[in-house]
Amino acid sequence: MKPDPARQAVDILRGVGPQLAAKLAARGLGTLQDLWLHLPLRHEDRTRLTPIAQLRQGQPAQVHGRVEAVERGFRGRPMLRVAVGDDSGATLVLRFFHFRAAQVQAFRVGSRILCHGEARGGQFSMEMVHPSYRLLDQDAELVLGERLDPVYPAVEGIGPVQLARIINHALDHLPNDDTLELLPATLFGDTRLPSWRDAVRLLHRPPADVDHAALAQHRHPAQQRLALEELLAHQLSLRRQRLAMKRRGAPALNPPGELARKLLAALPFALTGAQQRVLDTITQDLAQNQPMLRLVQGDVGSGKTIVAALAALTAIESGAQVALMAPTELLAEQHAQAFQNWFTPLGIELVWLAGKVKGKARTAALERITAGAPIVVGTHALVQEHVAFANLGLVIVDEQHRFGVHQRLALSDKGRNAPGTARDNAGERIPHQLVMTATPIPRTLAMTAYADLDISVIDELPPGRTPVQTVAINAQRRGELIERIRAACIEGRQAYWVCTLIEESEDPPAPGVPKIDAQAAQSAYELLREQLPEVNVGLIHGRMKPAEKQSTMAAFKAGDIQLLVATTVIEVGVDVPNASLMLIENAERLGLAQLHQLRGRVGRGAAASTCVLMYQTPLSQLARERLSVMRETTDGFRIAEKDLELRGPGELLGTRQTGLAGFRIADPVRDAALLPQVQAAADALLARAPQQADLLIERWIGHAVRYASA
Repeated sequence: MKPDPARQAVDILRGVGPQLAAKLAARGLGTLQDLWLHLPLRHEDRTRLTPIAQLRQGQPAQVHGRVEAVERGFRGRPMLRVAVGDDSGATLVLRFFHFRAAQVQAFRVGSRILCHGEARGGQFSMEMVHPSYRLLDQDAELVLGERLDPVYPAVEGIGPVQLARIINHALDHLPNDDTLELLPATLFGDTRLPSWRDAVRLLHRPPADVDHAALAQHRHPAQQRLALEELLAHQLSLRRQRLAMKRRGAPALNPPGELARKLLAALPFALTGAQQRVLDTITQDLAQNQPMLRLVQGDVGSGKTIVAALAALTAIESGAQVALMAPTELLAEQHAQAFQNWFTPLGIELVWLAGKVKGKARTAALERITAGAPIVVGTHALVQEHVAFANLGLVIVDEQHRFGVHQRLALSDKGRNAPGTARDNAGERIPHQLVMTATPIPRTLAMTAYADLDISVIDELPPGRTPVQTVAINAQRRGELIERIRAACIEGRQAYWVCTLIEESEDPPAPGVPKIDAQAAQSAYELLREQLPEVNVGLIHGRMKPAEKQSTMAAFKAGDIQLLVATTVIEVGVDVPNASLMLIENAERLGLAQLHQLRGRVGRGAAASTCVLMYQTPLSQLARERLSVMRETTDGFRIAEKDLELRGPGELLGTRQTGLAGFRIADPVRDAALLPQVQAAADALLARAPQQADLLIERWIGHAVRYASA
């Protein structure tokens, strides 16, 4: 049988020996298909020349000219400047900050040079900083490229020229027929997209007459063809994982509901319509003998925690254990305190487990978990090897995107056929899973990243909440803001002062790197204590010992601390209704999602609340847009959509969310228009061509499939 060229190892290529193959394998490039799909980040056009006089700011171009002058200087740091002229009469300056003595010697006045780079305005002429260049013999024929040059993602230990040569050799092994085509021609109707082979060849070897603009904007049909297939592979992978988990089964949790009714009767508030709707859906899920796989998203302050608590009571009343995992000790402690307040009157024991629980206390906690303690709250310490559950029936993960996929899977694995869990014909059983996030996920992103989960949205805030007023103020008005805090604290209110660093760095900035003028939490704490002697000021940051953090938060919640200076450690899980003023230092340095989460720490009581975004000038355009959005709206979904537009999906969901950081060509935001086709194609393939679905998943995701449903 003829070997499958896609699966052939890279060492069949000329010049690829064991050492080179090992470097490629370390980057996940073990087969020819891996090299075919190591797609260019961008393309450089060396097929034509641009006269120096016609260079435009910010546009890449190729120039042919002669060296007119060479200057080596040391203004702050070594620098090499090479002046180049051509027949257009203009001059271009090539600027190098990293160079060797041999390079300086090679630049001789009058020598011919061919260079490529991005033009920018200089003091007296256009410049290129660190362009690629080639010095030519005086009588050498000028030969331009016949196609665009690909620029590939770097592979450690392999230079860009060598990597391009290896991939070019791999392309010579592409079959001339359609043996690599995995999508039926009828699947997408009349889209006129190229075949897989033609799309791959074009992206690696674009002809000179290609649509440059479409290629640069990722609108070219070849890019769309591969993006569609990659999105489809991720969609299929998530759906496959969902089906596999559903087949394992789960314990049906369908008690009379007495515990939930008792808690609801004791609450000083009624559930909102949205909370009740989501709770009803969760209760129906838990009653099934298939595992619930549900994501609950709700804006800050929408009441996700009480919904999770009521779901936990359903499991506990059915005789199952519940594990709640949060990403930070501060957030986990907040959950433990809330659940304890609700559950202790019901006679339900709660076990707390985090990294700081040591010695006899840890041993006792582990023994209680193994013996069947009804609910365990903690951090990633819950997934450690020595933690064994008796009958884990429900896993709740808060702020799930902050965990690595391995941690979330490990917690679910704790409940697989636990000693108290019955088996039936469904075979292996796993716990129900409820994951929560206060980061609203835009619909297009949810369709891509969470196709394995049912999604519920708590889209209603509890009554009595006063919208938070948001203002942006220049840091030069710091004194006014301090007086405003003084007045608020004298009136009996509390305030946050949030900083982005813990302490001022004594290290000087690297050459050429501007110093970040960020007020450190430690410095702000000392300054505010000095300027507000009548105000009790507290400090909390991530480097403090857990006991110190817990003590400080308890004092702030009790009202003993009036002004809390904090880092972004308070971003989630902190609930102090009397705090009605928040000042965020250097707000221009934070993303929209983080600013929105921080703002959510105020406005949790009936008092009118204010969030002050203090910024340093000059502001970048991106920072201006962020601050403008924060002033205009408190709608978490609008903010999430804008954050997605400005920063992309990796930062919004966390780089550890499987697939989002690993897309090779697709972008869930840019390629959102493809998603309806992708979903329809996934339905068709799973129904009619499941083997093709497997091949697609293997091509684009490979061995990462195991983690797609975490």
